[in-house]
Amino acid sequence: RARERRARFVGKNGACNVAHKNIREQGRFLQDVFTTLVDLKWPHTLLIFTMSFLCSWLLFGMVWWLIAFAHGDLDHSTRLQRDPAEGAAAFVPCVTSIHSFTSAFLFSIEVQVTIGFGGRMVTEECPAAILVLIVQNIVGLVINAIMLGCIFMKTSQAHRRAETLIFSKHAVIALREGRLCFMLRVGDLRKSMIISATIRMQVVKKTASLEGEVVPLNQIDIQMENPVGGNSIFLVSPLIIYHVIDKNSPLYDISPMNLHHHEDLEIIVILEGVVETTGITTQARTSYLADEILWGQRFVPIVAEEDGRYSVDYSKFGNTVKVPTPSCTARQLEEDKSIM
Repeated sequence: RARERRARFVGKNGACNVAHKNIREQGRFLQDVFTTLVDLKWPHTLLIFTMSFLCSWLLFGMVWWLIAFAHGDLDHSTRLQRDPAEGAAAFVPCVTSIHSFTSAFLFSIEVQVTIGFGGRMVTEECPAAILVLIVQNIVGLVINAIMLGCIFMKTSQAHRRAETLIFSKHAVIALREGRLCFMLRVGDLRKSMIISATIRMQVVKKTASLEGEVVPLNQIDIQMENPVGGNSIFLVSPLIIYHVIDKNSPLYDISPMNLHHHEDLEIIVILEGVVETTGITTQARTSYLADEILWGQRFVPIVAEEDGRYSVDYSKFGNTVKVPTPSCTARQLEEDKSIM
């Protein structure tokens, strides 16, 4: 029985299983506040969104109350409530109808969100009040721009589009053109295409150098092949992407007998491209462990021509069938061919 395997480096859903600890330079996150806000979870973002407006309304509400208090508007408003005819024609307040902190807070909301109910307004009596009015409008516009931009970026993040890019649950190893190949299937559920899509593979495993240095997560690029050649793919329908297991492949000495004993083996697949509708670059990832690689099987066809158009049956997307495949390594297969 194979030993218990180490933790997966990349999850099947593309999430990287890496925890960052003991980061001493936390201030670097504050140097890029916008990206930090976008990376926050939705509850935290909505909390900051709400608190930014409430704090600004309270701050400027306090400023308006202080202006009214310093100018004597509050005392005069109290006297007018007792005797409406007293000094009504002689006294001009900085802001009309402010007689408490509550009314100052309401006026602060009206100024920042450009709501005018007609009961409170700034007069020409106080230049300081006009200056505060200008400052609060500018601050409100900045808060609106930052928070609305943050929410827009969160709702249009590239990984949302990657949710409709799918990979087969299992990979397979079988013969193709007389050579052992590692194969997987990739597809796009949306009709809008991924432009300039590229795909690449990496093998992640624990290695040791000749000097004794241990690399716990050594990433090794492996050569990809696909039906249209190169790393670029035209993902208008599901494709089978394959890697030829040759002498340069990390899988060269793997056989079906020892495949599941490679508990440190993990093959990562990365698909990148530009979303056609938004122009945003997106990336989808998945990985395959040794026990998720099926030896001697291949994917069943899922594309058929019906009524003058091609139809894709996604219910068979990950289905495989057994095919005759040598139970030996790619090295042994090449040696046998050279002898023959």
